[in-house]
Amino acid sequence: MKKSADEAQRKTSKKPYNERTDLEKLQSQWNKLSGLHLRDEPSAAIVRCATAAEIAANYAIRTEWARQTEFDAAIVDQFLRWANGLHGKVTRLFVPVYFAHPAKSKIAKSLIKSAENINSVRNAVVHQGTFSKKEEAEAAMAEAKTFINLIVGLSIPEFDITAKASSK
Repeated sequence: MKKSADEAQRKTSKKPYNERTDLEKLQSQWNKLSGLHLRDEPSAAIVRCATAAEIAANYAIRTEWARQTEFDAAIVDQFLRWANGLHGKVTRLFVPVYFAHPAKSKIAKSLIKSAENINSVRNAVVHQGTFSKKEEAEAAMAEAKTFINLIVGLSIPEFDITAKASSK
């Protein structure tokens, strides 16, 4: 089966995933999870939305650490690997650097709770083999959307992942 000229052009004009910025990767993940959800693949959509949330956390951490520290990108990448997962990245790397008094911040508490919720649903699929229902995927996507918009929105005011997705 031959590919159309449009498909060939799309394929060659795409930047390789590992050369994309965190925000470009985030957008790709969100676009992909939307397609998975539409094709009624809720478990895959849950994993994808958790991945998108983690990429959003990576973006926020890199942005804030660049602003507040003198660590180079390679060191920050080592910290990201060390933190291992969304919850670790939020609680160990982002919240302590971004918020002067995390225990008193509603936003910090919200980010931590949201990261826990997203991680819990993702881990049920990935580590326990749970098959999810469409409603669970929709709830996970809503949680991830809120988390992504909040954490990225701290450095890009009025950021909206769904507005970005619909403008593509």
